[in-house]
Amino acid sequence: MFFYPDLLKKTVRPLTVLIISLCLTLPFLVATSEAQGPGISEQSVDLLTRTGKAMAEVTAAVKPGIVNILTTRTVKVGSGQDPFLDDPFFKRFFGDQFGRQRQHPREQKSSGLGSGVIVSSEGYIITNSHVVKDADEIKVTLTDKREFIGKVIGSDLKTEIAVVKIDAKGLPTVPWGNSDKLQVGEVVLAVGNPFGLNQTVTMGIVSALGRANVGIADYEDFIQTDAAINPGNSGGALVNVKGEVVGINTAIFSTSGGYQGIGFAIPSNMVKSIMESLIKRGKVVRGWLGVSIQKVTPELAKQFDLKDEVGALVGDVVEDGPAEKAGLQRGDIIVEYDGKKIEEPYILRNMVANTLPGEQHSIKILRDGKTRAMTITIGELPTEAQQSVESGDFQNALKGVVVQDMNPDLAKKLKIPDKIKGVIISDVEEGSIAAGALMQGDVIQEINRKKVLDVKSYKDVVSRIKKDESVLLLIFRGGSSLFVTLSQK
Repeated sequence: MFFYPDLLKKTVRPLTVLIISLCLTLPFLVATSEAQGPGISEQSVDLLTRTGKAMAEVTAAVKPGIVNILTTRTVKVGSGQDPFLDDPFFKRFFGDQFGRQRQHPREQKSSGLGSGVIVSSEGYIITNSHVVKDADEIKVTLTDKREFIGKVIGSDLKTEIAVVKIDAKGLPTVPWGNSDKLQVGEVVLAVGNPFGLNQTVTMGIVSALGRANVGIADYEDFIQTDAAINPGNSGGALVNVKGEVVGINTAIFSTSGGYQGIGFAIPSNMVKSIMESLIKRGKVVRGWLGVSIQKVTPELAKQFDLKDEVGALVGDVVEDGPAEKAGLQRGDIIVEYDGKKIEEPYILRNMVANTLPGEQHSIKILRDGKTRAMTITIGELPTEAQQSVESGDFQNALKGVVVQDMNPDLAKKLKIPDKIKGVIISDVEEGSIAAGALMQGDVIQEINRKKVLDVKSYKDVVSRIKKDESVLLLIFRGGSSLFVTLSQK
């Protein structure tokens, strides 16, 4: 379960705490030249002392650029159950209307706490979208205890990034680092205000890079760290040993709501790109290819005669979109974008989203076993572009799938475009191979690369499928076409 590290309802004493915990395999040793434990060499003591001082210097440099963000928002709550509402004695005198007015929702003020990073001396602060979402008032407190009222310049829920502005000049800032140069195992510090404890610093390492599909945001490329991140840390900085921001702390994986060794931060390079767009335009303008893409599974790799399960498989191409104009086709597998290998679909999605509309970029695709190079002019992502791709499946492998011819009424009801031809699935037998993969309303357009136009052609193709043969389908669902495979287990 994922949690945003916001303030929990917990009473804390007004105490400023500085925590520096070295996440090493050996415990951190505290020693002096006057008193050192038996068996500890002077060289070890000197090394650890210098390491501790170095970390203290980094912390001292970063802390002035970290702020506390207190938000106030109005929420509607129920009035609670009155213990006398169901008492027969009171109902006898006042009737069933007794107390009903008291059950109407009422408004009350709710406060939340998060962190932020000053990235401009002119008062621009980076934080998380959920920290300031629906806030009536945003109070920003600096390290020197000065307080300011903040204004949201822009917020991007798809990446969980927001920019807040305060009316101040000459503020201390934290410099940007290059998140693309981060390596797993690299030492990092997390700085923020967990549980309202200002200027708390914890230490750990980069546990993993490129974490996606974790359900936190629409565009995900998270840095995973074991530096302790707790409620109130949202929007705080993840910094390297140079004191540079390499990430913005966003969420934790936890079964309890507290720290359990897995935290996630948005890479600084993504944050910078989103921030610049929010400051300049008040919104994020994203690039768009005009395709629906999906992961290359082992089954799909086999069907497409691929050696490796890499790349982004094109399931559908938007008519008159950038991809179609460049010559991309359904079934192409995009393996490179501007020279960078596409291991997973999310990599391509993030790279294209961070591209400015109108720019030309090179891509490499696999088509019929051959590599081809293309140049594509990136478009602008429409506000309501539907690019999600669901996974699905098939029959003998298709046994238990019931289909029917498409008619104008059905097509209109299911919002199926005129250009989509095929048969509509009316039922999928429970317990069949296709159950849980194919569903009512799916349109089967192709089976094993053969077009399906009606029930007759469907039966002709299916009748030739052997019992143990895997099947490759092209289906239309949810506004997009996609490839799916079905096979005997």
